[in-house]
Amino acid sequence: MRALRVVAFAVAACLAAIGAVAACLAAIGIAHAQDATTLKKDMPGQWELSTTERSKTCVVTLKADAAAQGYKLELEPACKTALPFTKAIVAWSVRGLDIVRLQDATGESVIDFTEVEAGIFEGLRQGEGVYILQDLAAARSMAKSMDQMIGDWSMVRGNGQPVCGLTLTNTEAGQDNFQVFLKPKCDAAIAQFNPTQWRLERGQIILMSKSGDVWQFEADDNAQWRRVPDAADPLIMLRQ
Repeated sequence: MRALRVVAFAVAACLAAIGAVAACLAAIGIAHAQDATTLKKDMPGQWELSTTERSKTCVVTLKADAAAQGYKLELEPACKTALPFTKAIVAWSVRGLDIVRLQDATGESVIDFTEVEAGIFEGLRQGEGVYILQDLAAARSMAKSMDQMIGDWSMVRGNGQPVCGLTLTNTEAGQDNFQVFLKPKCDAAIAQFNPTQWRLERGQIILMSKSGDVWQFEADDNAQWRRVPDAADPLIMLRQ
């Protein structure tokens, strides 16, 4: 009898576990459906489609009206010149859990986007690179921020001692980057790094050298830009 009770308990435990797994799977299915439904509800509106640093942009208006295999959209006339691959885009849809697809007349993907930050989507085209889809108002706000970056800067140590001057320009340097120039008499470490290009990416100032080295700076609460990861003797960029 004791053995039978043990078996009964074991069977009951297994059934409970199976029920829990089934409940989890059901919950996951509901979450997936909710995510896809939320995307279909939230995406209609004006979006900016661009290269990562917005050197080439176009406005896409996603609509809630049904189209063949998806929903209607409109591309501003400049899109075809700025981003030639957009000539094939005729509709949009949500695929799977979280993919926003810009598609051709047959429903095939021209480019697929996934959300990487709130309201910011990234998509990759093989052989071309990464493209960004984000809310138009937010994108234009970012463009204003980038314009504010252009000009003369000073690099200082944590104690306020100046160690270098540099100028961020809006002169294109390829790969969605822009030229940067160091001023004379820089600290040896900075002169050795010798950045030649910069860009503004996800709220960071990115400096790049010819050798491929990268320094990243983030804005702090004092309207300064500190190199990250932070160090005991931080390097700070100040707008002049």
